Amino acid sequence: MDLFTPDRRAVLAGAGISLLAGPALARAAALGRAAGPVKITAIETFDILMPPGPRPYVPTYRGMTGGRSNVVRITTDAGVAGHSFLGTGADEAPAAAPVLTGQDLFAVEAHLKKGLLGWPSVEEAMWDAIGKIAGEPLCRLMGGARLQTVPVYVTYVWGGKEDDVPAMAQADQARIVQQAGLTAIKIQIMRKDYRDDVAAVAQMLAATGGGFRVMVDRTAGAVGLWSYDQALAAARALADVGCYWLEEPLARDDYDGPARLRQAVPNLIITGGEAWRGLTPFRKGLEHGTYGIMQPEMRVCAGPLTLRKIGALCEAFDIPIAPHAATGLALAGRLQVSAAMGSVYQEVGTIQAGNLPWQVWEPYRPILHGQSAFTFRDGEIVVPQYPGLGLNLDEKALMKYRVAGFEKRGINPQAHN
Repeated sequence: MDLFTPDRRAVLAGAGISLLAGPALARAAALGRAAGPVKITAIETFDILMPPGPRPYVPTYRGMTGGRSNVVRITTDAGVAGHSFLGTGADEAPAAAPVLTGQDLFAVEAHLKKGLLGWPSVEEAMWDAIGKIAGEPLCRLMGGARLQTVPVYVTYVWGGKEDDVPAMAQADQARIVQQAGLTAIKIQIMRKDYRDDVAAVAQMLAATGGGFRVMVDRTAGAVGLWSYDQALAAARALADVGCYWLEEPLARDDYDGPARLRQAVPNLIITGGEAWRGLTPFRKGLEHGTYGIMQPEMRVCAGPLTLRKIGALCEAFDIPIAPHAATGLALAGRLQVSAAMGSVYQEVGTIQAGNLPWQVWEPYRPILHGQSAFTFRDGEIVVPQYPGLGLNLDEKALMKYRVAGFEKRGINPQAHN
């Protein structure tokens, strides 16, 4: 008899949120009382264009302009500003401004019910300002930094048709990543014949030897959905060559298919969840046993506090969490919440083959008091301890690189830039 029926699991999940996300709310409320009322005075969004670093910019994923990033900025009557590099559409800050201007900065949970659920970059900028007022990084505001460093994997996406990408090029990239001191890589698998993708994974593992992990991402049928039988055949073949996980092998609203795959191929982790919004689909996925690792995307799920709540849900069901991520400074908030949750992995979406993460971050040094945004230790990313999002931001320099105009980038504008 299964004592953990869906109803009982839902009760446990609710208890998890209360116990684990609750400290974040209590901490923010206590800081708000200590600081006195802090009102939001303005919300704006703009782009910055950084000069090229030592390496020239190359066209980035989905044709985004190299070196161009979106910023959301919140100012307060305490003289403290918060910033987000999560990325936004052109309408997010204008929609948030009339609702939140003049309101209490610290009342994050209350603001979620007023529309903040739909403005994740605005929420992230709010937490950055709260952290600066408190003198604490976001990881501590979210319940305490469980991890000083977080395990990472780097993601690469080859442009054009993947059937035209030599498997050896992917093996070479895996070797470059390993030689740089990192221990895991993820690639999309989009070839017409999955066996060619399996062969590429085998070459990547052969090129790197033991102790290095290769993950693959089907991206929920970005080039056509697999049937369950096709996914099962691919999963078995990937497991046989030593692949670590298979991400989104089936439709994103299919809760049962991935659960069946997990049962049928227990030596391959099935992962997903990056397109789920709010708590409900994660609760449903956990109740169905859909994935062995959950991968919420903060830009989609609804912001830092909701991501932290999802972490509590996952902990109640004993399912690890490994948040989806992006390149550039958009990693900052995700990394802070990952540290608070004790994520098993944090994705670093380097994307462009040939680049390593620190080469992507290098152009941002001028707005970070000459420092690199992030550093690594023993193959893991060090969680920055500067207040707020952990970025030692030079606000005067930031404004220097502000550019006219605004690039509306679609659903996930900052995902890979």
